[in-house]
Parts: sequence; structure tokens; C-alpha cells
Amino acid sequence: MKDIIIIGGGPAGLTAAMYAGRAQLDTLVLEKQFQGGQMMNTNEVENYPGILQTTGPELSSVMYEHASQFGTQMAYEEVVGIEVSESIKKVITTTETYETKTIILAMGAKPRQLGVEKEQDLWGRGVSYCAICDGGFFRDKEVAVVGGGDTAVEDALYLSRLAKKVYLIHRRDELRATQILQQRILASNVEIIWDSKVTKLYSEQALTGIEVTNIKTNQVKDIDIQGLFIAVGSVPATSLVSGHVSLNEQGYIIAGENCETNVEGVFAAGDIRQKELRQIVTAASDGAVSVYQAEKYILTRQ
Repeated sequence: MKDIIIIGGGPAGLTAAMYAGRAQLDTLVLEKQFQGGQMMNTNEVENYPGILQTTGPELSSVMYEHASQFGTQMAYEEVVGIEVSESIKKVITTTETYETKTIILAMGAKPRQLGVEKEQDLWGRGVSYCAICDGGFFRDKEVAVVGGGDTAVEDALYLSRLAKKVYLIHRRDELRATQILQQRILASNVEIIWDSKVTKLYSEQALTGIEVTNIKTNQVKDIDIQGLFIAVGSVPATSLVSGHVSLNEQGYIIAGENCETNVEGVFAAGDIRQKELRQIVTAASDGAVSVYQAEKYILTRQ
């Protein structure tokens, strides 16, 4: 019997693990892949308080070490089901069934796909959703990034230091990224293709090029590239909890700033939660709040 089971090892889950361990709550973190979540896809982190500049993987490692020093246990297991209708909750993985007093849902989100033919087939053969993970494979090659937010611009800037040529393809005529990132991309050698979307992928054994269509003029052109990095947002990883907790129309868990879901003893933290701003710092904040609320819940039922 655990006090808290945290599902997900991103910044929300790791911060929750640190706070729970420090509170001497018997806590287990379940993560199916690797700690850090989407932080692992971030090359530069310069807006986390107290750390002037770092990388996503470095910050993930520090957060994991911080949580570990308070004795929190982490297991690399995939959660395939939960039971939350009773006071004692169950979390079911591919190998075990755990019992717990409370659950913190911190599964984050996964990259949104373009939905273009061959996209799935070319994943790992020229199509990528993680520039920092795969950028090194495209050194001195020609690549494109799709998107107009912070991640897309950061990816394009990162790739511009490795690739021979970088295109940034955006559906609108202005970027959604923060002003400082916009200034950097406009001053860089990245070529921005405005008002356009990728409509076709060309390949032999791997990606060889893309078709780009201007959504205002319908003008079509082909671009020869070897790498396509897709950064058009994310989809909440809530399929596990659909039918167990309330979700909004976009699939995010409905939970307020206290991180409480509609099910007693179940909390949501980080990018998986309905919120205005999804950043590492807000995910970390949720992790702290969710443990505070979980501890209150446990104490009221002793």
C-alpha cells in the first residue's frame, strides 16, 4: 500500500516525487520510458528560475537526482489501467498491480502529428518530433521544421547550427513564439515559409523531400530535404484515464489550480491538466501543489 503513486516522470511528476519524499510519504513514480518527459526534447532552457541556462536533459537529470535523494522510488513500467472508484485506488502495469491511497496523474502530452500520408512510415527515417534527439543525424544536410510556436522556433535555431539549410514552415503570416525567439529567428539564416503547410512527403528508403502548399494562393512547390521536424503542438496523454476522470473537449483533465480532479484522491499535474500556460515551471508548480493536496486528503481519512 502506497501513500501516493505518481504516473509520469516529467517535471510535474519529478517535482511531486521530491515533495512527497520530503514529506516522508511512501511514494512510487511509474514511468514507461525515461524521466524528464518533454523536457528531454528541449535544447535550451533559459526561463527556469534560479538556473540561468541549461538543457532539458540536464534539468531532467538534476530533478531526478533531487527526488531520489529523498528516497522516492521510481519504476520503469507502463501503466495500462487504473481503478479509482473506491477509497483504495489501484494502478495496473504490464507486470504488477499496485494499491495506493492517492494518485497523481502526470502523464504529460505527446507530439501532435500532421496527418500527412507516409508520416508514420517515415518516422525515424527522416521524420522526427524531437530536434534535440535526432538533429545530430542531419549535420550538413537540408531540413525543415513545421510550426510557429516556441518549440518550432527553438528547434529551427538549434538545427541551424548543425544543418546546411533550415526552412521553417508556418500556416500563418506571423509566429506565435515569444518575442525574444521571434527576434532570434528573424535574425538567423533560417528561411521562413509563411502561410503554408506540408501536403506531401516524398521518399525512397527515407525522406527525400516535401510538397508545400500556400493556403492563401494554393501555390504548390517541392523542397528537397532529408529531415522534417514536426513541432505543431501536443496531444494530452489521457487515454488511460478517459472514463475515470472528467476531460474537456481537447482531452485535457479538468482540474483547477488545486490540481483536484472530479474523483476524490486523484490529482492532475502538469501538461495533462486544463490550463493556460504549459511550461516546465508551471508543471513543477503543479507537482508541488498536487502533493500538498494529496497529503491533506490522506490526513483527513486517517
